[in-house]
Amino acid sequence: MNELNFNKLNGLLPCIIQDATTHKVLMLGFMNNEAYQTTIREKRVTFFSRSKQRLWTKGETSGNFLELVEIIPDCDNDTLLIKVNPSGAVCHTGADTCFNESNQEWNLSKLEHVIQNRKSNPKDGSYTTSLFQSGINKIAQKVGEEAVELVIESKDNDQQKFLNEAADLMYHFLVLLSAKNTSLNEVEKVLQQRHR
Repeated sequence: MNELNFNKLNGLLPCIIQDATTHKVLMLGFMNNEAYQTTIREKRVTFFSRSKQRLWTKGETSGNFLELVEIIPDCDNDTLLIKVNPSGAVCHTGADTCFNESNQEWNLSKLEHVIQNRKSNPKDGSYTTSLFQSGINKIAQKVGEEAVELVIESKDNDQQKFLNEAADLMYHFLVLLSAKNTSLNEVEKVLQQRHR
């Protein structure tokens, strides 16, 4: 990363905060160099509060932290795009975003994040947690079972059963990827290389 230019706005950089999964813009904040270094070190977004005149970690009172995924400077190195995984509502009003937009889009990346969270933070009564606790052999076995069930349903004409089995297979496949410490993104990279 090139040297960031903190000089244009009296030591501050505007920071556009974007959900790494849904790509929804969540908020705008400002960082000084200390806030930037704290964000890098802690892996949670920390701003410089212009009203409080101090460092402020988003979520320090609400618990709705912004877990750092990636920081991308703009072409002039004076603005940052910060991709995050939010742990709850971002706006102080309780809205998903500070622009009052919904950030509830559901996709495979979101499911993958939920699965990873269950792996990192086991929860009693969670089926996903029980799969991780049963080990890689059981997870791999479940993927095999779901694949066979999908093949069987594909031979019939019940579209809803077929879709349910496809969803079961996809879910267990994502659990297997997590158990193998990899991600859907890594599989996508392999497919992209093959496409050339």
